[in-house]
Amino acid sequence: MRIEKITLNETRQVRLVAYIQDVGGEFSHLSKRPAMVVLPGGGYAMCSEREAEPVALAYLKAGYQAFVLYYSVKEHAAWPNPLTDYDQAVDLIKSKADQWHVNDDKIACVGFSAGGHLAACVASSARNKPVAALLGYPAIDLLTNFPDASQSVDDATAPCFVFGTRTDRLVTPDNMLTFLSALTKHGISYESHIYSYGPHGFSTAESWVQLPESGISSRVSGWVADSIGWLKEIIGDFSADGMTAPQIGRRVDGNADETLSVNCTLGYLMSKDNVRDIINPIVESIRDHVPGTQKLGLPGEEDDLASQIAKAFSLREVLAVLKISQEQIDRIDSQLKLIANN
Repeated sequence: MRIEKITLNETRQVRLVAYIQDVGGEFSHLSKRPAMVVLPGGGYAMCSEREAEPVALAYLKAGYQAFVLYYSVKEHAAWPNPLTDYDQAVDLIKSKADQWHVNDDKIACVGFSAGGHLAACVASSARNKPVAALLGYPAIDLLTNFPDASQSVDDATAPCFVFGTRTDRLVTPDNMLTFLSALTKHGISYESHIYSYGPHGFSTAESWVQLPESGISSRVSGWVADSIGWLKEIIGDFSADGMTAPQIGRRVDGNADETLSVNCTLGYLMSKDNVRDIINPIVESIRDHVPGTQKLGLPGEEDDLASQIAKAFSLREVLAVLKISQEQIDRIDSQLKLIANN
C-alpha cells in the first residue's frame, strides 16, 4: 500500500489523503477496486482524526481503495464549500482511476456527524453522486447556516446506510428518522441501525478509537461489518471475474428506471399498454393461484386485495411466489428491458 497526500485548495486548506492498494500479482483477479471517501466529523470547525484514518483502515481491509477528505472548515466552511470540495476530490479520483486502480463507477462515501451531514447532502446534491452513502450519527438538520439534508432527497438520491445510538445527546434518533422518512417517501434503498446506547462520535467504536470514559454497547462496532455487507448488496462483491452484480437496486422498485423490468411493481406494469402481451398471462396465473384476486386485471377492475398486491409487490416477487423458474424470470426481464419507461 502507498499513501499520497494532495492539497486540493491551499487557501481553504482542503486536503485529500489517498490510501492505495495494489492490484495484479497475487491479486490477479483485481484490476480495479471500489473506493470509499471518508468525511470526518467535527461540526464544520475541524476534521476529527478519530473519524479519519481509523475508518479508512476498515475499508482498506475490506478491499477498497480509501480516501480521507479534509474539507473546508472554520471560516472557510460557508456552504457550499464542503460540497464543492467533495466534487473536486472525486474529480481527482476519477482522473487518476487507472493510476490508483479505482473502479470509478463504484465510489462510495462515509461521513460522521457534520461529515454525515455532508455525506447526506452529497447523496442528493453532489455533481459526482456516490454509488452509496454511509451516514454515521449524521447532523441532518442541526447545523445553523447549513441546509437540511432531508429536504434535498429526491428520486435520484443515492442508497444510504444510516447508523447511530438511542442515547446520542447531539444527534437524536428523530434527526435520523426524518432523513429515513424522506428516503422512504422517494423509494430509495437504505439500511439503518440505531443501537441501544452509546455516545456521539464513536467512530468505529473500537476500544483504541473510542474515548475510554464512554459507555457504549458492545454491538455498536458491528456497524462496520454490516455496512460492508450492505455495500456488497448495493455495488457487488469481489469475484474471480472482478465484481459481482449488485443484489439490490438504488430504489426499492424499478418504476423510475430508464427501462421496464421485473423489478417494477405489478400495478405499474399493468398501467402500461405496451406490455399487456407480456403481463396478461401472468395476471391470469395469479387469478388462478392466489385467492381473492379473481378481479385482478387491467386498470378499471377494482378489488382491494388485488390492488394492494399489485401496488406493493414487484413482478419479480410475484413470479417467485408463483414458483416461476429463474430462467423464465430472466426471459421476462429481458423482454421488459427492451421497452423504454415513459
